[in-house]
Amino acid sequence: MATDIRPRDTGLPPTMVPLATLIGRELRGGKSEKPAIRYGHAAFAKRGEDYFLVRPDCLRVPGDASSSFSVFAIFDGHNGVSAAVFAKEHLLDHVMSAIPQGIGREEWLQTLPRALVAGFVKTDIDFQRKGETSGTTATLVVVDGWTVTVASVGDSRCILDSQDGVVSLLTVDHRLEENTEERERVTASGGEVGRLNLCGGKEIGPLRCWPGGLCLSRSIGDTDVGEFIVPIPHVKQVKLSSAGGRLIIASDGIWDALSSELAAKACRGLPAELAAKLVVKVMTCICNQPLFVSCQFLSGRSHRISVVNLINFLLLALSRNYLRRGQRCWKKGWGKDFI
Repeated sequence: MATDIRPRDTGLPPTMVPLATLIGRELRGGKSEKPAIRYGHAAFAKRGEDYFLVRPDCLRVPGDASSSFSVFAIFDGHNGVSAAVFAKEHLLDHVMSAIPQGIGREEWLQTLPRALVAGFVKTDIDFQRKGETSGTTATLVVVDGWTVTVASVGDSRCILDSQDGVVSLLTVDHRLEENTEERERVTASGGEVGRLNLCGGKEIGPLRCWPGGLCLSRSIGDTDVGEFIVPIPHVKQVKLSSAGGRLIIASDGIWDALSSELAAKACRGLPAELAAKLVVKVMTCICNQPLFVSCQFLSGRSHRISVVNLINFLLLALSRNYLRRGQRCWKKGWGKDFI
């Protein structure tokens, strides 16, 4: 976790400030104003294995409106819908149950990253007990004031669009084809990574984990692929400036066709609902394939060999300043990777 704090005219390198320190300063300074939240979504899908969760009015303390936070998530299912539906219905509850009751906001935010890890693992264990073989990617975003926490397994992508036009990635793609560290982890655990072999020994398609043939290294479910595919998410927590900003979350269909920069550029200056529809239109024009996009406050390809399912989700975060001035208002975000 870091923030750029440069003394004027000194040319010194940035001073690193812990995220917990930034949150503590906010609380001690009495800055309780929350960002204005606007969201929307659009869809056009060939298959229905993807689900999204929108909870803009959750409460840390029941009955206390000042303890509100928001949750947004996408679940990009494969090999059936069971895992995606199960994760949508249970993941948030498992995360919240891993957080001790009666703690203050600062401690709650510090506990949240590890609670997310525990919640993902618990969801995977409970689903696998059902004996079903479907799987799902999962990207979950928790927004509490100006603090944003993102947890993800699979190949969803959450990007941060900054005020100066720099686009930062808040997630890690868990595709075996592109993630060398994950390939090494799988093979070191005894898994086999390779492409699909046709008759005659010709290899086609992306790298996959065998048995099972999944092209991801992390997911929820996927009982048939063994212990090499794990549900432990990559977690990142960032503290936004009070200028507010924009997050975009989308599953793999968007990123297969659009770069992070192009997706961010296409959404700038637009209301959330309109931006979602525009990204869907741009994507369908490029790929001429069905997909799903949803725009919400902040912002997978996890397919079996026979599945080609481009369904996507997009989230937009707009601050109060953004809505009033009609301009981009991300200031630099700061974060720390936990997993």
